[in-house]
Amino acid sequence: MAHVQNSSKRSHKIIVIGAGIGGLSAALRLAALGKSVRVIEAAATPGGKIRTLPGANGPIDLGPTVLTLLPVFERLFSDIGENFHDHISVTQQHVLARHWWRDGTCVDLNADFETSRDNIRNAFGKNSAAEFMSYYSDTSSLFTCFDEPVIKNANPNLPAMMLAVMRQPNVIGKMRPVSTLEKGLAKQFSDKRLQQLFGRYATYVGGMPQTAPALLSLIWQAEAKGVWTINGGMHKLARVIEALCIERGVEFSYNCRVNSIKVSENTATQVILDTDEAIDVDTVVFNGDPRAIALGCLGQDVRNSVPNITHTERSLSAYVWGFDAKYDGPALVHHNVFFADTLNSEFRDIEQGKMPADPTIYICAQDRGKSHAPPDVENFEMILNAPPLNQRQPENEDFERCNEITFRRLEQFGLSFQGNREQKHLTMPQDFEALFPASAGSLYGQSPRGMMATLKRPKSRTKLNNLFLVGGGVHPGAGIPMATLCAELAVAEMSKRQILT
Repeated sequence: MAHVQNSSKRSHKIIVIGAGIGGLSAALRLAALGKSVRVIEAAATPGGKIRTLPGANGPIDLGPTVLTLLPVFERLFSDIGENFHDHISVTQQHVLARHWWRDGTCVDLNADFETSRDNIRNAFGKNSAAEFMSYYSDTSSLFTCFDEPVIKNANPNLPAMMLAVMRQPNVIGKMRPVSTLEKGLAKQFSDKRLQQLFGRYATYVGGMPQTAPALLSLIWQAEAKGVWTINGGMHKLARVIEALCIERGVEFSYNCRVNSIKVSENTATQVILDTDEAIDVDTVVFNGDPRAIALGCLGQDVRNSVPNITHTERSLSAYVWGFDAKYDGPALVHHNVFFADTLNSEFRDIEQGKMPADPTIYICAQDRGKSHAPPDVENFEMILNAPPLNQRQPENEDFERCNEITFRRLEQFGLSFQGNREQKHLTMPQDFEALFPASAGSLYGQSPRGMMATLKRPKSRTKLNNLFLVGGGVHPGAGIPMATLCAELAVAEMSKRQILT
């Protein structure tokens, strides 16, 4: 067991279970408030889904590849008296993503709206450019309308949403409240390729365009507001936050698991580790999939402290490649998307519990988008959408099948990769279940199917007085910015509950 300790005296004992970005952010905020915090993490390093694999040019990122909503991180640092940019160097990507179709079409979306509009006009025509301008305006209005009452609200509810709409009634038509994202985009864009492009944003929260509500069109705005890469790799964010935590007295225990949480009088009183160590606690913060609690993975005492989500529909999983290779093919940027031949065919396969035969493939060329040319051997991450384990059980041939489907498909676009690809270079749904217990391999928690999905997501508060939830499986959702914001909301809820007590 690896320990990083600080023996300074503190007034409260808080246990944070899990050193993902939500747990790290919560630990940092709590330590800055003068609390005594200990983080328990089953892995050997911090970061959770911000994972890496050794590569020729340093660590290969296997999780999130960029930062969006940068003010969320700047606020985390400023709230503890630090400047984000003093600790982390970022590079804004002027090309948000480069998109490819097999008919030869290639179009960039840019941080600059006018450039994106012109690119769409050149690729798809004047009508499509006008449709994009309308879509940009509509999604911007939706994001603004629901940012405070939903995204930044620890306990979003239907009355709060209705009040927000009443204040901006012009958003009702833009919401398309009884429509799926797939149908909404079909009405918005006459070209199916643009329906495909903007439908992909449902996957950012683990959804599929044919089942996600049309309201999720606002997700695109998070990326439209800017994309930044971290110089040194995404894992640097976790390491920097860990270091700031240690400076403020947080103790980290790695390679260590929590067996159970003991409860007395509706209050968590002890955390029992796999070493049989029993820790008396004032507060517990769980940074993991809430389904693990509901399934009894942390003991029977806390099983009913969260909603019974054991059988709720799960969000997407993924097949994630991470490797280094010599590359030959069309010019890549940092974010690249190679679309399936048939609109949303991969999601039809996933609904039927199949590995997609005609997948859309995302490629992060991690050495691109910098001020210098990429090295001869580059680091790559590739992501293909996949059904979670409750829809499809793994098979022995999955590695070989995924390898064939992925690279045969990319060869059709003219891409070739000369490098070693072994089992360790591919993370599959069953691997995500092993890394993140009780997730069913899902990367985003509950499915965002249906208009009220956001309101049904577990919140930071639980039925226990002093057990709180953070992370991508908790409102406001998955992704580094949302998990970081979730920690901010959770710490605010802890303060409210203390005042009430």
